[in-house]
Amino acid sequence: MGQAADFSLFTRRRSDGATEMQLAVEGIACGGCIARIENALKRLPGMVEARVNFTNRRLTAAWHDGEGAPERVIGELERMGYVAHPFAARAAETEDARAGKELMRCLAVAGFAAMNIMLLSVSVWSGNVTDITAETRDFFHWVSALIAIPAVAYAGRPFFRSAAAALRVWSVNMDVPISLGVILAVGMSLFETVNHAAHAYFDSAVMLLFFLLCGRYLDLAMRARTRAVAGNLAALRADTAQRIGPKGELVEVPAAALQAGDQIVVRPGDRLPADGVVLSGASELDESLVTGETLPRAVQVGGAVYAGSLNHTGALTLRVTAAGERTLLDEIERLLDRAVKSKSRYVRLSDRAARLYAPLVHTTAALTLIGWLVAGASVHDSLIAAITVLIITCPCALALAIPAVQVVAAGRLFRSGVILNSGDAIERLAEVDTVVFDKTGTLTLPLAHVANAAAVPPDLLQLAARLALSSRHPLALAVAREAQEKQPFAGVIEDAGAGVRTVIDGTEMRLGSLAYCGMDMVRDAVRPDVSLIALRYGARVAVFEIAQAVRPGAAGVIAALRQLGLDVLILSGDRPEAVAPVAQMLGVPDWQAALTPARKVAALKELKQNGRRVLMVGDGINDAPALAAAHVSLSPITAAELAQAHADAVFLGRELGPVRDALVTARKARALMRQNIALAVAYNICAIPIAIAGLVTPLIAALAMSGSSMLV
Repeated sequence: MGQAADFSLFTRRRSDGATEMQLAVEGIACGGCIARIENALKRLPGMVEARVNFTNRRLTAAWHDGEGAPERVIGELERMGYVAHPFAARAAETEDARAGKELMRCLAVAGFAAMNIMLLSVSVWSGNVTDITAETRDFFHWVSALIAIPAVAYAGRPFFRSAAAALRVWSVNMDVPISLGVILAVGMSLFETVNHAAHAYFDSAVMLLFFLLCGRYLDLAMRARTRAVAGNLAALRADTAQRIGPKGELVEVPAAALQAGDQIVVRPGDRLPADGVVLSGASELDESLVTGETLPRAVQVGGAVYAGSLNHTGALTLRVTAAGERTLLDEIERLLDRAVKSKSRYVRLSDRAARLYAPLVHTTAALTLIGWLVAGASVHDSLIAAITVLIITCPCALALAIPAVQVVAAGRLFRSGVILNSGDAIERLAEVDTVVFDKTGTLTLPLAHVANAAAVPPDLLQLAARLALSSRHPLALAVAREAQEKQPFAGVIEDAGAGVRTVIDGTEMRLGSLAYCGMDMVRDAVRPDVSLIALRYGARVAVFEIAQAVRPGAAGVIAALRQLGLDVLILSGDRPEAVAPVAQMLGVPDWQAALTPARKVAALKELKQNGRRVLMVGDGINDAPALAAAHVSLSPITAAELAQAHADAVFLGRELGPVRDALVTARKARALMRQNIALAVAYNICAIPIAIAGLVTPLIAALAMSGSSMLV
């Protein structure tokens, strides 16, 4: 542990006055560790909160000043056998990569050793029923020992470390019986080899490790998810701001130095560094990633604006209303953090089974040893029977039951265009009874298009599209996508906030707002969910309706979801007049619009309180807290990086079909998971009495264990 002053860089003051710090915790092996850590820390004086996120092994601890300190928290974790240090995103990513590489090396060593020892064992097995000499058999056993002992010592480290940490605090986890079974099998095999016995069990120990490492690596690979850290939002924050000084001069200052009441200037093309109110100027802001608004929003004097929005057309003078940690972006980040912590309370099916496993196996093996000793058997024979119980009940089948199905299901989902970010996403997808969609970029395609392209004369459409190639305005970009010839006109002039113009064959051509093209008499919009942009070329004019298209097949997917017995809702941050026609087109009567990120999370919490298990499908920065708060979540590949990071899965392509496929596949996978666990339990029910009775040797136990794993 470092000095107390060192931790000030990693703590923050919460709104309730408590001090909070996040710690990366090493040594968390199963779901049972969560309750052990949280219960121990909550007993410390002054602790307000202690929550462990099992997915990223991160602990959030909060305490009142003077009553608790980081040193006490870290010290208590060390006493329990866990190594903790202040969370740093880069360090956490490095630790995950290191753990994955270590597991792969251990798996490779165990696999190599298992193959070679099995070749030697086959020779011994066949020789025992034919003509192998004792000297040859001993030689093969010693060669197996030379391979197995260093292989087990290296490949078993993930289990040995975890078991040792649990035993140091007088507790057990799933790795304790695994470690005992492996160590005792190797020790007994070495004893039998020294005494020239006919059987040794090195193959059992190494195969055991190989199967368990397969399950552990698959579990790690499936659980690994994209980290959403503060850097994900950094691109949306302006690093500096142009603040108006006391004498009216512009002073460039760090955005973090802004305070409420400051006046700043935001130029076209800049991102807003703080929330504020427009004092002068007019412009259009791209708020699609922040609030979910479909199209650029026109702002003028008195309008409220948010940090992270992109200023398109005109210079703005703002009065800062919120800066630093009080902006909308920071509120989104706080909502996100709370949602992730809440979601981490989910206990996976394999963890629930593992909680009951370790005590049962230890008790059974100990009673077997005692029972045989009481019955008059030798220590050697009693120990053989106990080891046989440990081996035959070793959780290979249980360890593979869930990861094996996850990998197969993940492969099927990948072929359907769904990429999983979370290891337990399949289980949670199978439990869904309600699907909530965002509108912008989710039910609709992320890129706007010319809705009335067929009604515009083709030559005017192509002229407008070529002229639009010279503009970066979102409405112009939609027109530019219609261009068949991707060659912009020469000499194009952009009039900020109005449009672009050029001269073709002596005739001026303009593309921009209705007023810019002299078409003020045209009503603002033909439909409430479209924006208008005009073209004037001499006496010829055209008006383009810019809208977002509903994803292909969306109506059929929603109908299919209803056939699966699911309720479908729309929660959108977009305008009601933009959401209503989409909801009507798709046949979704239950919808809400103009929702802030906090209101979306509140709506999901209300559904949860009503007993609903919600799948949230969204794509924007404003959807990220809702994606994290939902029971399970999906995001399109075109979504903002922050949304993808907090979604449990990402789907590819333009269609919504992968959403339906994910739910169908998950339900089938859950049925297979339960079937595999039932098979593992049934195997143990049949095998344990036989092992207790001494009717099988450790060799037969290892074969039976391997057979149950292959069956799963």
